[in-house]
Parts: sequence; C-alpha cells; structure tokens
Amino acid sequence: MSLKNDPEAFYAKLKTQLEDTTKFPALYMYKFIVPSSDEKIKEVHQIFDNLGAVIDTKKSSKGTYTSVTITAKMKSADAVIEKYKEASQVEGIISL
Repeated sequence: MSLKNDPEAFYAKLKTQLEDTTKFPALYMYKFIVPSSDEKIKEVHQIFDNLGAVIDTKKSSKGTYTSVTITAKMKSADAVIEKYKEASQVEGIISL
C-alpha cells in the first residue's frame, strides 16, 4: 500500500522528516488548493484562525480553484500534522 492510501503512514513519515529538518517553534508554510467557494476558503481560514497566520489566496485563471498559502509559527511537528488533518476535512481540498 502506498503512503497516499495510508494517511497514518504518511503522517508518521512527515513527522520524522519535520523533526529531522526543523527546529521548533518555526514558521511553517502550508499550501492548499480548494474549490473557489467562499465557504470552503472560510473553512480553511478558520482552521488557522488563532495562530496569527498570514494567509494569501489566489484564484486560478478560470476561477474554478483557489490557491491558499498559509504561513504560521508552529510549536512542533505534531502541531503541523494536526493542522493538515483538520484541513483534510474540508471537502475538495488538495494539500501540496
């Protein structure tokens, strides 16, 4: 089974990589693609609401999707992964 089909294995590998390469607390950049719906974009904003995050959005050329880039100071690899898990609940979101 590939990591793509096994979220827990993916997150375990990501945690190891983050701990090996990052000294926390650290700024971490998330990149997502979401359907261009005010509701979906608002959901993503709410996930990162209490972190003092800088959030930039940019619509695709046809306006179908919106790129959302979020930079936030994260306390640990576990905190980074927790936000990815929360974001994965937004319908149609793609994590980059």
